[in-house]
Amino acid sequence: MKIIAALACAMALCAPALAAEAPASWRQEWPRTDFTRTAVDFASILSGGPPRDGIPAIDNPTFTPLASAHGVADSEPVIGLVVHGEARAYPLRILIRHEIVNDTVGGVPLVVTFCPPCNTAIVFERRVAGRVLDFGTTGKLRNSDLVM
Repeated sequence: MKIIAALACAMALCAPALAAEAPASWRQEWPRTDFTRTAVDFASILSGGPPRDGIPAIDNPTFTPLASAHGVADSEPVIGLVVHGEARAYPLRILIRHEIVNDTVGGVPLVVTFCPPCNTAIVFERRVAGRVLDFGTTGKLRNSDLVM
């Protein structure tokens, strides 16, 4: 019995604290967001400076074939991906200023993200429960990471 009580006490001490409630201003800004479903403490999310969509996402980008592009160095850093045989290269010099690109590659709706403070890129499928979503910036950071 003492072991069970000690185990229960240890589990309670190790369990994460319940996340604080989302600020009221967030509920007004994103009225369709379910703030009850979270894995992070809202207190860890801070303003990054710009407001919501203050750093504009790129929707439906256009691309230039590399052979006809001007001012592109051979060593230019890009986020490269290939989906169903269709290739794309997203220059970091563009993503630093926009952070999010909503695109369709190989028939798959994707969001390409780049977080300048943490120098990290991630690509997600934009289709959720049969709907294609458009992503943008919140103007918020968590641990210096972009919050979409």
